Amino acid sequence: MSRLFGTDGVRGKANETLTPELSLQLAQAAAVVLGHEVSDGRRPVAVVARDPRVSGEFINSAVRAGLAASGVDVFDAGVLPTPAAAFLVGDIDADFGVMISASHNPAPDNGIKFLARGGEKLTDEQEDAIQRQMELPPHRPTGAEVGRIQRFADAEDRYVLHLLRSLPNRLDGVKVVLDCAHGAAAGCSPEAFATAGADVMVIGADPNGLNINDGYGSTHLNKLQAAVVANGADLGIAHDGDADRCLAVDAEGNVIDGDQIMGIMAVALKESGALRDDTLVVTVMSNLGLKLAMQREGVNVVETKVGDRYVLAGMKYGDYSLGGEQSGHVIFSDYGTTGDGVLTGLHLAARVAATGRSLSDLANVMERLPQVLVNVKGVDKNRAASDPAVQAAVAAVEARLGETGRVLLRPSGTEPVVRVMVEAADRESAEQEAQELAELVARELAL
Repeated sequence: MSRLFGTDGVRGKANETLTPELSLQLAQAAAVVLGHEVSDGRRPVAVVARDPRVSGEFINSAVRAGLAASGVDVFDAGVLPTPAAAFLVGDIDADFGVMISASHNPAPDNGIKFLARGGEKLTDEQEDAIQRQMELPPHRPTGAEVGRIQRFADAEDRYVLHLLRSLPNRLDGVKVVLDCAHGAAAGCSPEAFATAGADVMVIGADPNGLNINDGYGSTHLNKLQAAVVANGADLGIAHDGDADRCLAVDAEGNVIDGDQIMGIMAVALKESGALRDDTLVVTVMSNLGLKLAMQREGVNVVETKVGDRYVLAGMKYGDYSLGGEQSGHVIFSDYGTTGDGVLTGLHLAARVAATGRSLSDLANVMERLPQVLVNVKGVDKNRAASDPAVQAAVAAVEARLGETGRVLLRPSGTEPVVRVMVEAADRESAEQEAQELAELVARELAL
């Protein structure tokens, strides 16, 4: 069997590749692998949550059945964001958790993501162990040893209280528009912002199971931009379907991306002494402008491979308190084990409230350098890092760009594609250098 797990759990089109049968098998295998450390005679405990897409209903049923039939007590938290599920696993000291969501993907897709004790993401080794266990007979206890399923009645309240306790100050006087992507944060995000004192307007908060991420949320910002400007709001906050990311919009309707949010929050945490080792963890795709700004602000920058799991690993390795991705996955390790779009939005609004400055002004901490990405298809991606001609060309471009530019060649993880990314002080230079380098990569590495 090929590897089931991708970069963020098991995903696919619901009822086509991600079937009830597969969901049941995954749950049964996870019950054995993630519940095996229980040694005090009790049954393992798992928290299960989902986003509101319609397929989540039958996948959730299959997952709960697989867990309970394998001797796991299930706390069903209903519709909640991924970071809420992660928080709850740690909050009730559960043995593991399951989040059913396809994040920012359209409604026909879905996914199953497992969380280890403490709400941590699984390691590759744990995922591989679950897949191997699927080839073995499931654990089938009987009588009093089967698991029980119960509703996690105060799950959302616990999560919202956790969010509010994390805030350094209230949001009184801040007018905010929230775009909940018709997703998992449609209930808890408006509640948290309003309780914290913000004047809240909400869009994209009427999930019907089929409209998640459809024209709303962090991948479709035009409606949020229009609503912020039309209503004279101080800022807008956009979540994706499972609310593990946050992008923002300033009062003029300009997009504030994950890099700018991290720059704002790094400065805020450094001022309060909460930025451990004065260090920010980012991926190699973060804009060079962020790195230059952090150098100016006395903040160290640690770079990782693309993917929030690598950011998390980098943060854990150095015990750092802030990290994230340009896409809006921002991680505050003092308050969570994964990116949390609601928490990020709250802390961004709190910074606006505390400083009395506009979001636009705060975002000026960094200048985004023009970034051009070209996908070169039909090439031998494995030679990109070793081909002499390609590497000589990269070195020549970097020499021309100097300190205000850079080049990044990334092989695709799934296709015969090399991604050529160039940053420069101006867009014309970035586009020219990226196109010329892409043409050379196409010639030199052609299959």
